[in-house]
Amino acid sequence: MKKLKDIKISGISLPLYAFFMIVIIVTIALGKLPLNMVGITLLLVALGHLLYFIGEKLPIMNSYLGGGSVFTLIGATLLSFFHIIPSNVISAVGDFMGGQFGFLDFYIAALICGSILGMNRSLLVKASAKFIPVALVTMVVGFFAVGGMGMLLGEGFAHSVMYVSMPMMSGGMGAGITPLSQIYADGLAHGNQAAIFSQLAPAVTFGNIIAIIGALSIAKIFAKSKYNGHGTLVEATKEELEKPKVKLDATKIGVGMLFAFSLLMVGMILNKFVPNVHAYAFMIIIVFVLKALNAVPKELEDSVVMFNQVIMTNLTHAVLAGIGLALIDLTTLESALTWQFIVLCLTSVVAMGLTSWFLGLVLGMYPVETAIGAGMINNSMGGTGNIAVLSASDRMEMIAFAQMANRLCGAIVLIMGGILIRFFYG
Repeated sequence: MKKLKDIKISGISLPLYAFFMIVIIVTIALGKLPLNMVGITLLLVALGHLLYFIGEKLPIMNSYLGGGSVFTLIGATLLSFFHIIPSNVISAVGDFMGGQFGFLDFYIAALICGSILGMNRSLLVKASAKFIPVALVTMVVGFFAVGGMGMLLGEGFAHSVMYVSMPMMSGGMGAGITPLSQIYADGLAHGNQAAIFSQLAPAVTFGNIIAIIGALSIAKIFAKSKYNGHGTLVEATKEELEKPKVKLDATKIGVGMLFAFSLLMVGMILNKFVPNVHAYAFMIIIVFVLKALNAVPKELEDSVVMFNQVIMTNLTHAVLAGIGLALIDLTTLESALTWQFIVLCLTSVVAMGLTSWFLGLVLGMYPVETAIGAGMINNSMGGTGNIAVLSASDRMEMIAFAQMANRLCGAIVLIMGGILIRFFYG
């Protein structure tokens, strides 16, 4: 018994963790799991930390395949695909993550606000001035690379860019292909949004999977090279890299939460007047400006960083489990997997990865970080995909830049989608 107690899963002894899991399994089997904040939070946190622990212990998984983060994502996806967890629970997880409960908004708000305010001011300004142009150029190259490959494969330039490249760069399901499919439907004479959405969804899902593998591979291969910034985009001094040292305080954590959520609400207010710009994008701009102007008092800044640390430590694995359970649909993906489709998706990820790597090198940035932050991220499923890509490559401190690239490029895709659908199919 003493040896079992020595095994810790996220700081919890194995016997106690086994008790948690038994309670969850029995509750689900009896159909008594509350499909609300209490039941779903318990399920995702316990399952996420368990899958992460297993992934970190599996020999090949932990060395070559991304360890706990990737295993959490894959494991949860398979639990859903093989109906090991009941469909009503999976549906509730989907509502909890991105529907009426907005758990992802909760998580991402903490990450964006904490990662920007916790970063050195001069380092943030220096990195952003170079990163944004790289993300935009990378997107243009990806667009034409997929179109060109589509012509070579006989798929056509228009079809390849509109149904593979654009959805992959649109910023995910909710803020990406949902409005994009409506834009396409409005631009076509007899367009049906539901049918168009089902055509766009496989590119988003499969593109994200390739982006995770790509980010993980880049991080592993160049782990000890001069091209690796270990989560920092540009070369920085020791002072710039120093993380703020904060002692956790329960009251201040609450203050940090209120500040982060208030800034997200401001983003949502602005989104009401400018619908094509996502609330996250507005939030990033606001926090960036506040940090650049040094407008946030040090005590308040520390409070936000504390909130960020608590959320990151306790909920990252739960978010990955939720993404796997509810947001990756292997059935839809399976039906679209032709070899031409796979080549086009690979073309987008590889072309954008190489472009951002080269541009990062030319502009004096760390190529590993630019390839992940501008190349892989712009092929991900928005906020959920960013978390999966960055978690797999151990680059979660780049979440603000990832969201910046994703939302900026996603907004451009929606605007261009309305123009190009009429140009190609009008």
